[in-house]
Amino acid sequence: MQQQHHQIVQKTHGRRLYDITPAITRWVADAGIHSGVLTLYIQHTSASLLINENYDSDVLVDMESFFARLVPDGDALFIHTAEGPDDMPAHIRSALTQTSLSIPVIEGKVALGTWQGIFLYEHRSMAHTRKVLLHLLGE
Repeated sequence: MQQQHHQIVQKTHGRRLYDITPAITRWVADAGIHSGVLTLYIQHTSASLLINENYDSDVLVDMESFFARLVPDGDALFIHTAEGPDDMPAHIRSALTQTSLSIPVIEGKVALGTWQGIFLYEHRSMAHTRKVLLHLLGE
């Protein structure tokens, strides 16, 4: 059994989904592990990770439209507004999505479906630098 660790640093430019699939698939291909499991973990409470469609960009627009309606910025319900009207909504969006993902690695490749991509979902309106930890375990 072998294991490899890596970190992806993604600069964001505000709220949207950022496709981080190419960086992940390159790293896994170079890691030298033929069969195993890849775990991704984001070290933030106002951003998350998603597997979603990477073919039609309308899916990403629709995802954000849905979350904007579900958890609107500036809702009077929220008292945690230390960093602005998007502060608490960002935490709720993160809680409703995922902070970690586990994906099989088969024949040295991340076993994503045909139209699947891995996305960092920035929930804040301002730019941030986000860190995603990768842990690959296998043989």
